[in-house]
Amino acid sequence: MSVLLIAEQPNMNQETYTSMLEQLTPLMRSAKGLVSHAGGPSPAGGTRIVEVWESKADQQRFFDENLKPHLAPGLAPDMKLYELHAAFTR
Repeated sequence: MSVLLIAEQPNMNQETYTSMLEQLTPLMRSAKGLVSHAGGPSPAGGTRIVEVWESKADQQRFFDENLKPHLAPGLAPDMKLYELHAAFTR
């Protein structure tokens, strides 16, 4: 089942997000199950990341293998996953 990920990074500024995105974009483009990624400022401060994945397992695998090992202290995201009835792109 597809899932929506909303991750809040209160200590991440735009410069850090942009730097991480440059490094991760090739991995995300080839990641099994990633449908979409979007990021921008969070109303609470920091960065909000919104992704759609084909499954929770796909999202967890990508996080464990590509993000978690490289997170700086204090940058642990507050991640929430929501099951979706549908997910598609144009």
